[in-house]
Amino acid sequence: MEKLHDLDGFTKILSGKGYTGYFSTQGAYPGKLKESISEYLESCRKGWDTYKADFLLTGYLQWRGEDEPSVQCCLQIKQQGETFDLSKIVITKQDCFGQLLKQSELTNLSVNTVPEVSKALAMVNDIPGSKIGQHNRGIRL
Repeated sequence: MEKLHDLDGFTKILSGKGYTGYFSTQGAYPGKLKESISEYLESCRKGWDTYKADFLLTGYLQWRGEDEPSVQCCLQIKQQGETFDLSKIVITKQDCFGQLLKQSELTNLSVNTVPEVSKALAMVNDIPGSKIGQHNRGIRL
């Protein structure tokens, strides 16, 4: 059985794997990884939000502007007491209109087995130069 981590250890491992951008917890509480989770938990303690032991952490892995496709990840976090672990990650690539281009879902994960950001991006990004059906359709004599 893998070791469960407190919030500091949990965020340190994810940050080390490249998850260093801004996130939102349960659709609110924007900020860096630790800030977002801490604000959500504090809000639940004060009774301003409903506490859930399994909560969602959402953020962009790749953003190049509104006119370009973006890659977003949604991490399902499990909290047991003061320890945290990861159970699922969904990586989606959408075009500038919000249409789904590609999606990858990984289950039965832990914080130690979650892929690095570069590998997560590779799951949904096309490999340059590998376009399917690219043929020369000119006039042949």
